[in-house]
Amino acid sequence: MTQAWFILTRADGRDICAPSPTQLADALAEVYGKPGKSAATADGSPAAVLLRFGYDDGLMYQVEVASGGVVTFEEWSDRDCEIALASPRRMSALKQADALQLWQWLAQRQVAKIRSQPWQSGG
Repeated sequence: MTQAWFILTRADGRDICAPSPTQLADALAEVYGKPGKSAATADGSPAAVLLRFGYDDGLMYQVEVASGGVVTFEEWSDRDCEIALASPRRMSALKQADALQLWQWLAQRQVAKIRSQPWQSGG
C-alpha cells in the first residue's frame, strides 16, 4: 500500500514530519517576519520554508515560501526529484494568509486547487 507523507523544512533547516496546522503557521510567521522587515537566515540570505507532500512509491509536490512572499510550486516524479512533471511555478508578494492556504491545500492533498492558482511559469 502506498503511504503518503508530509515534511516541513523550517527556515533553520529542521525537518518536521507530519506538521500540525500550528507548526505550519509558525514556520510561515518566521519567514514573513515583522511588518516592514524581511526575515533572513544567520548568514543574511532570505529565509525560506518548504512543505513537501508525497507518496513512498511515487509523486512528490512541494511549496516553498521565501521571505518577501515569493512562493514556488514544484511537481516531481519522486522524492529524489529525478523527473520534473511540470516547470516550476512562482508567485511574488503573496500574503502570509494566502501562503498558508496553499500549504493547507497541500496538506489536504488538494493539488488541483494549487495548480489552478495564478502562477507565473518558468524557472
